[in-house]
Amino acid sequence: MLEIACIHAGYDRADVLQGVSLAVAPGSITCLLGSNGSGKTTLIRSILGLTPPRSGRILFEGRGITRFPTHSVIAAGIACIPEGRKVFPKLTVEENLRVGAYQESSEAITRARVGEIFGIFPRLNERRNQIAGTLSGGEQAMLSIGRGLMRAPKLLLVDEPSLGLAPLLVKENFKMMREINARGITIFLVEQNVHQTLAVSSYGYVLSKGRVVAEGVPQELAGRAEVREAYFG
Repeated sequence: MLEIACIHAGYDRADVLQGVSLAVAPGSITCLLGSNGSGKTTLIRSILGLTPPRSGRILFEGRGITRFPTHSVIAAGIACIPEGRKVFPKLTVEENLRVGAYQESSEAITRARVGEIFGIFPRLNERRNQIAGTLSGGEQAMLSIGRGLMRAPKLLLVDEPSLGLAPLLVKENFKMMREINARGITIFLVEQNVHQTLAVSSYGYVLSKGRVVAEGVPQELAGRAEVREAYFG
């Protein structure tokens, strides 16, 4: 579904990503592991058109999107759950969800999708008129995920879903990833949390200093020296 071929990307004159190549199969949960500063967020920004690659290609369903502006990437069927959740704190829960459907012209479809999200997350339905900034961290995580699902994406990019959450909520978040994937949505999961991430993924890559240093099925990656090196030096 997603193919990244030898991309170089960065800021000013410095390349953060140096020849990164990877693929995300349809229907899978594919993960990208790496410590802080490894280039994970830069890769997501490149996919979304926020930090276009200097060289290399990005293909989505066989179609080149390397130079697409962000709104065209979203329209193609890719959505993102950003690091740190980033809800709109002064909007209500329902208004936050509707922001996720800003490209949808049909009010009937938007209403139906809001209903679907409330079906997935009943707690959000209970708080539909509550200001998002007053929600708990776990509820904001649900809202961020729900907003990402409002365009019925084919591919969901999830950036550091466990960041800043208590262990119990982290476990709940990863359970949600499985449930979303079971609904037919392909997930590219970018994380630092090795054990929880490998437990839900079907294939994974390890990024270190802007390069892919290992890849494989979770059982292989768990014991790889490159994984320990990427995290612990």
